[in-house]
Amino acid sequence: MTEKKKDRPLHSLLAGCVAGGVEATITYPTEFVKTQLQLDKASTVIDCIDLFHRYKGPLDCLTQTVRERGFFALYRGLSALVIGTAAKAGIRFLTYEEIKKLLADENGHALLQELKRETGNWDIEDISGLGAGMTEAILVVTPTETIKTKLIHDSQAAVPKYKGLVHGVSTIVRQEGFGGVYRGLFPVMMRQGANQAVRFSTYSTLKQELQKWTIPGQPLPWSVTFAIGAIAGTVTVYTTMPLDVVKTKMQGLHAKTMYKNSFHCFWTVVRSEGVPALWKGATPRLGRLLFSGGIIFTVYEQVMTAFRKFS
Repeated sequence: MTEKKKDRPLHSLLAGCVAGGVEATITYPTEFVKTQLQLDKASTVIDCIDLFHRYKGPLDCLTQTVRERGFFALYRGLSALVIGTAAKAGIRFLTYEEIKKLLADENGHALLQELKRETGNWDIEDISGLGAGMTEAILVVTPTETIKTKLIHDSQAAVPKYKGLVHGVSTIVRQEGFGGVYRGLFPVMMRQGANQAVRFSTYSTLKQELQKWTIPGQPLPWSVTFAIGAIAGTVTVYTTMPLDVVKTKMQGLHAKTMYKNSFHCFWTVVRSEGVPALWKGATPRLGRLLFSGGIIFTVYEQVMTAFRKFS
């Protein structure tokens, strides 16, 4: 039986869920710090405390949080992200593989050739990654990211109003309606689409080049998979950071009263904080994606290898 026949959609879904859950749990403190830094100025201005930033940088944010609220405060909102990351990773790999299959058949190949003639650059990995990113943004990422961001933002208050994931979700829905957990849908879709198009394209290109140096049919060592996944994550950070900043600010507790839409949010950030603010939180996000890219692709490949072996 060939490898393709063993790569069932359910296997891709399950392997992606496992990979996403493992990655989110390991790297969550970096996500917490990144979100705190991106919300820093908005929080202080709204609360009329001061017009300067509370945190001087990632390390200062980390040490202040641990000193004032304890080590486990770095995991505020973890459950929302673990559930969301596991689900989105499963959907991401499933959608990516299924779009690749569609584009590989006769009709899909014709569509791919037409897109190449129109754009001059798009290939199967770009389109599959973009489709996977858009799908996960709509189905999973926006609500879970909104809840996670609000829980983290709420943790800055002297008396947080959300007691946990379930209480937070129920309170948000009760006060803002179902749309309350879908704040920032547009920047999330743009970020996720760009994220996966860049990440999968970079990963696939590096993997194909390295496989030329291995025995045909033999998988790459896990250490090599981790390294190229980390490189793909690095490229992704710096190309999509402005979208991530806008996404976070649109999902903060006070976004509804501060920003009319994503474009207004973008302009407000540039005008009040300067262009460099669009890359705020890049260091902790890079720290996370350096490892997340390696962890996700490594765990995914190992789980898929196990499925192929035992199915």
